[in-house]
Amino acid sequence: MPPGENLDPIPDSFILQPPVFHPVVPYVTTIFGGLHAGRMVMLQGVIPLHAHRFQVDFQCGCSLSPQPDVAVHFSPRFHTTKPHAICNTLHGGRWQRETRWPGLALKRGASFLILFLFENEEVKVSVNGRHFLHYRYRLPLSRVDTLGIFGDILVKAVGFLNINPFVEGSREYPVGYPFLLFSPRLVPCSRALPRGLWPGQVIIVRGLVLQEPKDFTLSLRDEASHVPVTLKASFTDRTLAWVSQWGRKKLISAPFLFYPKRFFEVLLLCQEGGLKLALNGQGLGATSLDQKTLEGVRELRISGSVHLYCVHH
Repeated sequence: MPPGENLDPIPDSFILQPPVFHPVVPYVTTIFGGLHAGRMVMLQGVIPLHAHRFQVDFQCGCSLSPQPDVAVHFSPRFHTTKPHAICNTLHGGRWQRETRWPGLALKRGASFLILFLFENEEVKVSVNGRHFLHYRYRLPLSRVDTLGIFGDILVKAVGFLNINPFVEGSREYPVGYPFLLFSPRLVPCSRALPRGLWPGQVIIVRGLVLQEPKDFTLSLRDEASHVPVTLKASFTDRTLAWVSQWGRKKLISAPFLFYPKRFFEVLLLCQEGGLKLALNGQGLGATSLDQKTLEGVRELRISGSVHLYCVHH
């Protein structure tokens, strides 16, 4: 980015950051925009065969001395007869009363996916897709701006996500999809959709916009290579639009949330009658497609000025 060039201001709720792959532990990083209700942090990795314990700390700062407050301390322990997890809070240099959670689903030598879901009053933690614990905040969530990972753990990826915006009022635990591409990939990228699209299916595309972007397109194609619909972002005129197979363009009336050198997350939800769109966790409306057309889709194709980290469908 040229010196003196400023990004347009965007709300904290829109600020995402690239995933981190294979970090060296101990690992400490800033959480862009801090934490707020509706944010998720996903951790993928492997527990070493001789692991004793590890911890994931959501900290209020990153200083070494004095030690920063820790709003949420999550620490699985494997060296006891019954493996368990500890949750606690460090405030003013003193640990508070710890909470112990038995029935730890993490096992030595096994891979895992841990998802931290931050709500208004508490954090919920799932392990390998199943809810494990909830821990009520003892410090304001708004103070948290740093993630620290320490101990006996091999980390493959750390992701910073938003709750699925299509689930309104649901009490179900959200699904955290692993990062399927463990290193950034150039486009164009093509993924087969042998079963087409059906109601309830979600397509997720996560990536990083290049420094001098021109455009970004996500298109759906059928067996005859017809393109029923394309989602197109133009960095030249800062517009986002649906483009039909006849070339008709329907502009999406919403803030343009693609920024050079910033991470993005596109979600498409298939429903009866069309596709709903969300960008960086914000619902941006829908486009109409009949069910026969959706069922006939056979390919997802992505091109443009981006690196891809994850394509899930």
